[in-house]
Amino acid sequence: MTTALYRRVAFVGLGLIASSMAHAIRGASLAAQMSGTARSAETRDIAREIGLVDQVCDTAAEAVAGADLVVLCAPVGAMADIAREIGPHLAPGATVTDVGSVKQAVIDAVGPHLPGHVHFIPGHPLAGTEHSGPRAGFAGLFRNRWCILTPLEGCDAGALDRLTRLWQGMGSQIDLMDAPHHDLVLAVTSHTPHLIAYTMVGVADDLRRVTDSEVIKYSAAGFRDFTRIAASDPVMWRDVFLTNKDATLEILGRFTEELFALQRAIRRGDGAQLQDYFTRTRAIRRGIIEAGQDTDAPDFGRQNT
Repeated sequence: MTTALYRRVAFVGLGLIASSMAHAIRGASLAAQMSGTARSAETRDIAREIGLVDQVCDTAAEAVAGADLVVLCAPVGAMADIAREIGPHLAPGATVTDVGSVKQAVIDAVGPHLPGHVHFIPGHPLAGTEHSGPRAGFAGLFRNRWCILTPLEGCDAGALDRLTRLWQGMGSQIDLMDAPHHDLVLAVTSHTPHLIAYTMVGVADDLRRVTDSEVIKYSAAGFRDFTRIAASDPVMWRDVFLTNKDATLEILGRFTEELFALQRAIRRGDGAQLQDYFTRTRAIRRGIIEAGQDTDAPDFGRQNT
């Protein structure tokens, strides 16, 4: 029989990540009890209806009471207010973590409001879909995906080990980084690509010579993937770009330089430069597949439904 790693896990925010964690934790018996809350009464009602956690609370203070693990699953812009609310109600020895896509801003927002008797270990599971809300979660979301933890200086080794084993129990691989490096890496792999996707979909919307019906009817795989990415939670991504501003602008500047170089090659008819560039970038895709982070199945493994 599996011994639970935590007596009580509390989720503040009950969207895709929290609901997937709840399913995975329950499936692997990683916690004896789970509680949760959300800002929206509608979200709380849905969570109660589907039995997502053992106790759905109306306030974050109530949800975290007695928890030995608190997971902040709210947009980065809301973190300071949440930390201010829950700080006085956190149990001694509890671990507080988060699932935000930006780490330094979370540390700056949350850290000052936490009492000295808790362990703060920021985290970021690199998993998700374009769907959101408590009904969107599923236990396999984290399987074979990376979760990056950014422990602060002096982090308690026992608390870090326990949190690591929780994520591993949900199927994740773990890596440790410092927060600034995490934010730069994610600016390359996630934040700037999302911004480009939003931009490309916006260009199609603004290009009046191509009608809306044509955009929808004749969408090729590339544009379909842009629209999938651009369907992500707008509040979350607003906060990501506002709180990871420097790293995103740095990578966006590099992207602009590369785009200008390709623009010149196309204008000059320099096929050799284009082929060399595409050959080098194609190798990145192969590396992602070989690392088990995607599939080379036909149509990217999409189901024909």
